[in-house]
Amino acid sequence: MSLIVPAFDDSVIVRSSEAETIGAAPVTVRLLADSGSTGGALSTQRVTLRNGANGAAPHRHTRSAEMFYLLDGTAQFLSGERVVTAGPGDLVVVPPGLDHAFAAAPGEDADILIVITPGVERFEYFRHLERIAYGKVPPESLLDVQELYDTHFGRSEPWERARA
Repeated sequence: MSLIVPAFDDSVIVRSSEAETIGAAPVTVRLLADSGSTGGALSTQRVTLRNGANGAAPHRHTRSAEMFYLLDGTAQFLSGERVVTAGPGDLVVVPPGLDHAFAAAPGEDADILIVITPGVERFEYFRHLERIAYGKVPPESLLDVQELYDTHFGRSEPWERARA
């Protein structure tokens, strides 16, 4: 195991009014701090999902762990082969290499703080997702950038059953 030593020497402060917002209800992503601003320590965003909206399809990261902290509402998380329901204050941490996904529970809203560590430049990934949502690029274009953003997509029967 290697130690990641972040390369930054001042606090990162992101004011709510300065955070870039991607998307609109039912899925909104607030970009808080990317890997470049934290010296590689982490990247973080806040995802708000309305009325049972899907957040991320099943995927895994080969180089980073991902932490999900539920600020408010009710969410479903895929963690490996398990689907768990979480409420306010619950925490889910997924290790590198484990398939995972997240969504608001059916008929519910969810507000989730997400932290990936060590950091991966992710802001452009979310901008790419927005371009897909607005039809500017095809969904298959994500397959071309899986390695760049360390986001490798897969399928999960337990997740498909839970979200049916």
